[in-house]
Amino acid sequence: MKSLKIILLFSFFYHHGFAQASSSSTDTAVAEQKTKNPATQIDTVSAPEPASAPFAFGDFSWMNGTSRKTSAPAFDSKYFTGDITFDFNYGRSFNNPIDHTVVGSTALARNNELQLSFLGVGGDIHVGNVRGRIMMQFGTRSTVVPRNDGSSYRGQYDLQTIYRYISEAYVGYHWDVWHGINLDGGIFMSYIGLFSYNNFENWAYQPSYTSDNTPWFFNGFRLQTFPSDKLKLELWLVNGWQSYGMFNESPGIGLSTYYRPKESTAFVFNNYYGKDDQGAPGRYRFHSDNSFELRYFNRPRGSFVSKAAFSITGDFGFENGDGVAPFGTKSTATNPGLPSQNFISGMIYNRVWLGEHFAWTIGGGYMHNPGQYLVLAPTGYADTLYQHQTGPGSTFDAWDCSTNIQWMPSQNMTIGLEFIHRAIQNIGAAPGTPQLTGYFAGKGGVTSPTGYANTGDYTYSSSGASIAPPLSAWGGWQPDMVNSESRIVLSFMVRF
Repeated sequence: MKSLKIILLFSFFYHHGFAQASSSSTDTAVAEQKTKNPATQIDTVSAPEPASAPFAFGDFSWMNGTSRKTSAPAFDSKYFTGDITFDFNYGRSFNNPIDHTVVGSTALARNNELQLSFLGVGGDIHVGNVRGRIMMQFGTRSTVVPRNDGSSYRGQYDLQTIYRYISEAYVGYHWDVWHGINLDGGIFMSYIGLFSYNNFENWAYQPSYTSDNTPWFFNGFRLQTFPSDKLKLELWLVNGWQSYGMFNESPGIGLSTYYRPKESTAFVFNNYYGKDDQGAPGRYRFHSDNSFELRYFNRPRGSFVSKAAFSITGDFGFENGDGVAPFGTKSTATNPGLPSQNFISGMIYNRVWLGEHFAWTIGGGYMHNPGQYLVLAPTGYADTLYQHQTGPGSTFDAWDCSTNIQWMPSQNMTIGLEFIHRAIQNIGAAPGTPQLTGYFAGKGGVTSPTGYANTGDYTYSSSGASIAPPLSAWGGWQPDMVNSESRIVLSFMVRF
């Protein structure tokens, strides 16, 4: 009987104490909820915390093509985050062309002059789940990039003029699913070729051919999904390959995959399919762009070398149909063979951070492009000769190397000094067309015998743009095109 009393007494205190503890825990949780949101009187524990932001688990500011800023934006508010970049350069070509014109680059436009390459003004808009980004651009890039879009010559209304001062303009919606889903429509960056359009984010100022000859932007829709905080899958439905308009009647489609398993490692895979050749509606293009980045040394407090990393990129693509084949076909007794039309390229860069404020980068790449369908067309009269010889059956093989030292006195400023050498191994004309003597601008330039566009029989449009006379009007003068160039570039960039 005594034992039974002890058991009942123990049971009473045990259940009474447990109920008090449970009540105390629940009250604490409810109190915390009421403190966090007094207007909501709930009596249960809140829902689980939202998923973490994508790639927020590490510091990826070391990566090529990614902003190195880790500080808060200079202009930020509840609904708008500002983004302003000033990018100036002074380029000195050892070829010293008399017209100061750069051929074959989207980062540079003029030699032996201080030029504003890119003034980007805009930012991100965020109102609830509605999002958007607008980035206006001014400077030489507002000319050297749009001029490479042949789709703008289809029809009327001069799309190059309409869009040239916009580098990004899209709106979209965000869903709090997984680690985020975004649907955007408008003009957005492609990041094919690893390098960023904004040179403030790159290890080198003049990118290798793999980046400079592939799209900087798309015009269309993208669906970004983040199944985890280490993975992004992005789908594209766009007008075409870096095109404001559409070459044919089919849109371009693509898939971009970003995977960062840890802070020191990153993978990027981009794939594209579209029909992007004027006058060849049955010809399709495929392109695969693949990059790997590794930070192989990290000692933030190191007195001399604090970090070291490398990036490697390999691209493969081809066109097929309407008279071309990826690797050509052999001739037979009844059928002539088809010419090759493909793109094979690669680039590798290594960067070493010297303390907190200096970094040294060395790298280069190679490009093989029979058919020349991704070669940046020269400008001036060089373009006249280039267009006469390009097309199925033409060839283009080139390589480059560069090295630079960058001084970064703060997260908002970079001053760089870079040496670049680029060379053409082979530039062959399509069958039955005249052969070029080179690709880059030589001493005589590509504009006129004097180097100026206001001499001879030049005329002007209503907007003031110069209109060149026929090449024959110069009495035998020809643009000076050579197979190599070396240059030094001093760059000064500030970003807020």
